Amino acid sequence: QVQLVESGGGLVQAGGSLRLSCAASGSIASTNTMAWYRQAPGKQRELVAAITAGGNTNYADSVKGRFTIVRDNAQNTVFLQMDSLKLEDTAVYYCNANIRSWYTSRALYYWGQGTQVTVSS
Repeated sequence: QVQLVESGGGLVQAGGSLRLSCAASGSIASTNTMAWYRQAPGKQRELVAAITAGGNTNYADSVKGRFTIVRDNAQNTVFLQMDSLKLEDTAVYYCNANIRSWYTSRALYYWGQGTQVTVSS
């Protein structure tokens, strides 16, 4: 009913930039908070950045000042601009969104399939 499709991952040198995109589609009635998480090998999945429908943002301390999350409410899309990338940013990045579909009475959390970001030296 609802799908999240990510794009924009890849290989980049340290100090470089990447922009991730995540588009939600399906029977969407409303979209609340959208967020990016990441999971590095052998580590737990962690929150990178989140943005509410009203535009309030929250960032992990490790990415503050380097990453920017924005969203396009009309397109149900969220972006993550990643600048000054570091080796430790290497991970699979997942999109997450709290969405109420036309078929549910409450909002549910949905995940994208993940996109690999690799930062090389």
